[in-house]
Amino acid sequence: MKDYASMALRFYNTLTHAVETFAPQDGKTVRMYTCGPTVYNFVHIGNLRTFTFQDILRRWLLYRGFEMMHVMNITDVEDKIIRNAMEKGVSIYDYTRPYEAAFLEDMATLRMQRPEKIVRATEHIPEMVSAIRTLTEKGFTYESEGSVYYRIAQFPEYGKLSHIDMSGNKAGARVDVDEYDKDDARDFVLWKSRRGEEPFWDTPLGAGRPGWHIECSAMSMKYLGDTLDIHTGGIDLAFPHHENEIAQSEGVTGKPFVRFWLHAEHLMVEGQKMAKSLGNFYTLRDLIAQGQQPEVIRYLLASVPYRKKLNFTFDGLRAAQTALERLRNYKLRLETTKFPEGTNEAAAEAAKRARAAFDEALDDDLNTAEALGAIFEFVRETNTAMDTGAFGQGNVAAAQELLAHFDYVFQALQPTAAAGALSDGEIQELVDERTAAKKAKNFKRSDEIRAELLEKGVVLEDTKDGVRWKRK
Repeated sequence: MKDYASMALRFYNTLTHAVETFAPQDGKTVRMYTCGPTVYNFVHIGNLRTFTFQDILRRWLLYRGFEMMHVMNITDVEDKIIRNAMEKGVSIYDYTRPYEAAFLEDMATLRMQRPEKIVRATEHIPEMVSAIRTLTEKGFTYESEGSVYYRIAQFPEYGKLSHIDMSGNKAGARVDVDEYDKDDARDFVLWKSRRGEEPFWDTPLGAGRPGWHIECSAMSMKYLGDTLDIHTGGIDLAFPHHENEIAQSEGVTGKPFVRFWLHAEHLMVEGQKMAKSLGNFYTLRDLIAQGQQPEVIRYLLASVPYRKKLNFTFDGLRAAQTALERLRNYKLRLETTKFPEGTNEAAAEAAKRARAAFDEALDDDLNTAEALGAIFEFVRETNTAMDTGAFGQGNVAAAQELLAHFDYVFQALQPTAAAGALSDGEIQELVDERTAAKKAKNFKRSDEIRAELLEKGVVLEDTKDGVRWKRK
């Protein structure tokens, strides 16, 4: 049994503006909620930066010995979805499902683990109605023209997450739209009365639909209880969405809603805010269509610590590709080189230092940049040792374990096989056939196999220790 309290796993908590030692409430299972996509379109790389951070967080919590109860929502009813579905003349179900499927495909393409539960807003209307009715019973709401609003003046702690200045708040000012950009706080809609031909649900609150903010409160508390261990999302959601979640949830229960709030910073593209009008708006599918490899994209998204802004550039993608090639070449060297017998103590100590530095960096608020630095310093140091004969066959296993440990988190070492690509077994069969052809002095067949493999994206390297191969 691991001693959880001794791990010193630390996260920056947006609520307190401080780095705090983390452990789940029950010492065993992390109850975590992540704001998933609003499925009105394909997710873009800014969204995927946040989801990559959430995946690394999840993987590290699991590595540290905790169990996970991780819930992610799918927002499949809100203003943009309704507007777009009505313009196309289809139901919100028919409009959103293809984008939901595409998001799950993008998650798989970027090698993200699936949460224990992925839940849709439209399947939790009764829970939302129940929460709103409880808020009404406790005096947090009022009705106007058939819609129900949350009266933020009734919640004195409003603003404690985003630390907004409440002095300019106008009593009674309210907002109907699901998202708003102004910094001033306003009463927000919990239930929207039926309007025109918009989709609606018949409920005790009347015919209508939920506001965006109540969706996450109802779903998170249903599956994770009154108080969550961790709630994550992009920093753009801290206000108003997460602020409103706190007001709603704590209004319902009277208990703290979330212990740790973790927010990922914005992604820029070539130093500018991503926008279709600037021509710098990219989805994962856009980048793959341009020939970018998914694992390279994931590596770049993960390479900058989540609380720092990430400037996504094509030069950055090329640098990420180069970094991964360096690691892959090192892995190949470990697999194919015949090192001197025995174990070099200096190389063994280097592996221990690198593992400790990697773990400490991720324990310290998921500092991915320092974790990567520990890996590349180890590669540099041991490559030099290999060149001078100061790396033994007994050092191979520790080096391979370190790479596997790195890849459990970053999920980038294995190249993504292209459609129709050869399997590892098929490649090895051709390599063995080529070796046999060379021994038989059938150089024509040997050259044919090399060319065939190259055409399939596989590069051969003849060394004194045998043939190495790698995917391009």
